[in-house]
Amino acid sequence: MTTTDRAAYLAGLPRVLAAAAVLLRDAAGRVLVVEPNYRPHWSLPGGTIESDAGETPRQAARRETVEEIGLDVEPGALLAVDWVPGADRPPIVAYVYDGGVLSGERLARIRVQEEELLSWKLIGRDEIPAHLPGGRGLRVLAALDVLESGRGGPVELVDGRPAGTA
Repeated sequence: MTTTDRAAYLAGLPRVLAAAAVLLRDAAGRVLVVEPNYRPHWSLPGGTIESDAGETPRQAARRETVEEIGLDVEPGALLAVDWVPGADRPPIVAYVYDGGVLSGERLARIRVQEEELLSWKLIGRDEIPAHLPGGRGLRVLAALDVLESGRGGPVELVDGRPAGTA
Protein backbone atom coordinates (compact mmCIF):
# COMPACT_ATOMS: atom_id res chain seq x y z
CA MET A 1 0.00 0.00 0.00
CA THR A 2 1.43 3.36 -0.98
CA THR A 3 1.44 6.38 1.32
CA THR A 4 -1.31 7.97 -0.79
CA ASP A 5 -3.42 4.81 -0.65
CA ARG A 6 -2.94 4.58 3.11
CA ALA A 7 -3.92 8.24 3.59
CA ALA A 8 -7.04 7.74 1.47
CA TYR A 9 -7.89 4.56 3.40
CA LEU A 10 -7.48 6.31 6.77
CA ALA A 11 -9.48 9.33 5.60
CA GLY A 12 -12.35 7.02 4.65
CA LEU A 13 -12.58 5.28 8.03
CA PRO A 14 -15.52 6.10 10.30
CA ARG A 15 -14.89 8.81 12.88
CA VAL A 16 -15.57 8.34 16.58
CA LEU A 17 -15.36 11.05 19.23
CA ALA A 18 -13.97 10.20 22.66
CA ALA A 19 -14.48 11.82 26.05
CA ALA A 20 -13.45 11.11 29.62
CA ALA A 21 -14.82 12.24 32.98
CA VAL A 22 -14.19 11.81 36.68
CA LEU A 23 -16.89 10.80 39.16
CA LEU A 24 -16.22 12.79 42.35
CA ARG A 25 -18.23 12.46 45.55
CA ASP A 26 -18.40 14.03 48.97
CA ALA A 27 -18.45 12.14 52.30
CA ALA A 28 -22.26 11.87 52.08
CA GLY A 29 -22.03 10.15 48.68
CA ARG A 30 -23.33 13.10 46.68
CA VAL A 31 -21.97 13.48 43.14
CA LEU A 32 -20.17 16.60 41.96
CA VAL A 33 -21.64 17.98 38.72
CA VAL A 34 -20.78 21.05 36.67
CA GLU A 35 -23.11 23.35 34.76
CA PRO A 36 -21.80 24.13 31.25
CA ASN A 37 -22.67 27.46 29.63
CA TYR A 38 -22.99 25.87 26.18
CA ARG A 39 -25.74 23.27 26.78
CA PRO A 40 -28.81 22.96 29.00
CA HIS A 41 -27.80 19.96 31.14
CA TRP A 42 -25.17 19.36 33.81
CA SER A 43 -22.28 16.91 33.47
CA LEU A 44 -19.40 15.35 35.34
CA PRO A 45 -16.09 17.19 35.17
CA GLY A 46 -14.46 15.99 31.97
CA GLY A 47 -14.34 16.49 28.25
CA THR A 48 -12.86 15.58 24.91
CA ILE A 49 -9.76 13.43 24.65
CA GLU A 50 -7.04 15.18 22.67
CA SER A 51 -5.90 12.05 20.83
CA ASP A 52 -4.04 14.05 18.18
CA ALA A 53 -1.72 15.14 21.01
CA GLY A 54 -1.29 11.53 22.16
CA GLU A 55 -3.54 11.96 25.20
CA THR A 56 -5.08 8.86 26.80
CA PRO A 57 -8.60 8.79 28.29
CA ARG A 58 -7.14 8.80 31.82
CA GLN A 59 -4.91 11.78 31.05
CA ALA A 60 -7.86 13.64 29.51
CA ALA A 61 -10.03 13.04 32.58
CA ARG A 62 -7.31 14.46 34.81
CA ARG A 63 -6.54 17.44 32.54
CA GLU A 64 -10.20 18.34 32.09
CA THR A 65 -10.82 18.16 35.84
CA VAL A 66 -7.93 20.54 36.49
CA GLU A 67 -9.16 22.89 33.75
CA GLU A 68 -12.82 22.83 34.76
CA ILE A 69 -12.75 22.89 38.56
CA GLY A 70 -9.14 23.65 39.45
CA LEU A 71 -8.49 20.37 41.28
CA ASP A 72 -5.76 17.95 40.24
CA VAL A 73 -7.38 14.58 40.87
CA GLU A 74 -5.59 11.37 39.92
CA PRO A 75 -8.26 9.21 38.25
CA GLY A 76 -8.78 5.89 39.98
CA ALA A 77 -10.43 2.80 38.58
CA LEU A 78 -12.22 2.88 35.25
CA LEU A 79 -15.89 2.49 36.18
CA ALA A 80 -17.72 2.64 32.85
CA VAL A 81 -17.19 2.74 29.10
CA ASP A 82 -20.23 3.98 27.20
CA TRP A 83 -20.82 3.80 23.44
CA VAL A 84 -23.15 6.69 22.55
CA PRO A 85 -24.55 6.32 19.02
CA GLY A 86 -24.94 9.50 17.03
CA ALA A 87 -27.66 10.31 14.51
CA ASP A 88 -26.46 13.81 13.60
CA ARG A 89 -22.85 13.50 14.81
CA PRO A 90 -20.21 10.76 15.04
CA PRO A 91 -20.64 8.24 17.86
CA ILE A 92 -18.93 8.97 21.17
CA VAL A 93 -17.01 6.64 23.47
CA ALA A 94 -17.28 8.01 27.02
CA TYR A 95 -14.98 6.84 29.82
CA VAL A 96 -15.86 7.41 33.50
CA TYR A 97 -13.17 7.12 36.17
CA ASP A 98 -13.46 7.03 39.94
CA GLY A 99 -12.31 10.38 41.31
CA GLY A 100 -12.80 9.36 44.91
CA VAL A 101 -14.28 11.24 47.83
CA LEU A 102 -13.38 14.90 48.24
CA SER A 103 -12.93 16.39 51.70
CA GLY A 104 -14.67 19.60 52.66
CA GLU A 105 -11.31 21.36 52.32
CA ARG A 106 -10.86 20.20 48.72
CA LEU A 107 -14.45 21.08 47.85
CA ALA A 108 -13.83 24.60 49.17
CA ARG A 109 -10.90 24.97 46.74
CA ILE A 110 -13.02 24.36 43.63
CA ARG A 111 -12.84 27.19 41.11
CA VAL A 112 -14.87 26.78 37.93
CA GLN A 113 -13.47 27.60 34.52
CA GLU A 114 -15.57 30.63 33.65
CA GLU A 115 -15.07 30.25 29.88
CA GLU A 116 -17.10 27.00 29.87
CA LEU A 117 -18.87 26.63 33.21
CA LEU A 118 -21.50 28.55 35.15
CA SER A 119 -21.33 26.64 38.43
CA TRP A 120 -20.93 23.32 40.24
CA LYS A 121 -22.85 21.53 42.95
CA LEU A 122 -23.28 18.23 44.75
CA ILE A 123 -26.37 16.15 44.02
CA GLY A 124 -27.83 12.98 45.46
CA ARG A 125 -28.40 9.84 43.45
CA ASP A 126 -32.12 10.62 43.15
CA GLU A 127 -31.33 14.00 41.53
CA ILE A 128 -29.11 12.56 38.78
CA PRO A 129 -31.88 11.97 36.18
CA ALA A 130 -33.09 15.58 36.45
CA HIS A 131 -29.60 17.07 36.07
CA LEU A 132 -28.14 14.52 33.64
CA PRO A 133 -31.06 13.26 31.51
CA GLY A 134 -31.05 10.21 29.29
CA GLY A 135 -27.97 8.12 28.72
CA ARG A 136 -25.69 10.61 30.47
CA GLY A 137 -27.51 10.11 33.78
CA LEU A 138 -27.78 6.37 33.26
CA ARG A 139 -23.99 6.29 32.72
CA VAL A 140 -23.40 8.03 36.06
CA LEU A 141 -25.85 5.73 37.84
CA ALA A 142 -24.11 2.68 36.33
CA ALA A 143 -20.73 4.01 37.49
CA LEU A 144 -22.14 4.54 41.00
CA ASP A 145 -23.49 0.98 40.94
CA VAL A 146 -19.97 -0.31 40.19
CA LEU A 147 -18.61 1.63 43.18
CA GLU A 148 -21.41 0.59 45.52
CA SER A 149 -21.35 -3.08 44.53
CA GLY A 150 -17.63 -3.45 45.09
CA ARG A 151 -17.51 -5.80 42.09
CA GLY A 152 -15.05 -3.64 40.22
CA GLY A 153 -15.43 -2.32 36.75
CA PRO A 154 -15.66 -1.25 34.17
CA VAL A 155 -19.21 -1.80 33.07
CA GLU A 156 -19.78 -1.74 29.32
CA LEU A 157 -22.69 0.48 28.29
CA VAL A 158 -24.56 1.56 25.18
CA ASP A 159 -26.13 4.97 25.71
CA GLY A 160 -26.04 4.43 29.46
CA ARG A 161 -27.60 0.95 29.45
CA PRO A 162 -25.74 -2.32 29.95
CA ALA A 163 -24.38 -3.57 26.64
CA GLY A 164 -26.54 -6.30 25.20
CA THR A 165 -29.73 -4.77 26.60
CA ALA A 166 -29.67 -1.35 24.95
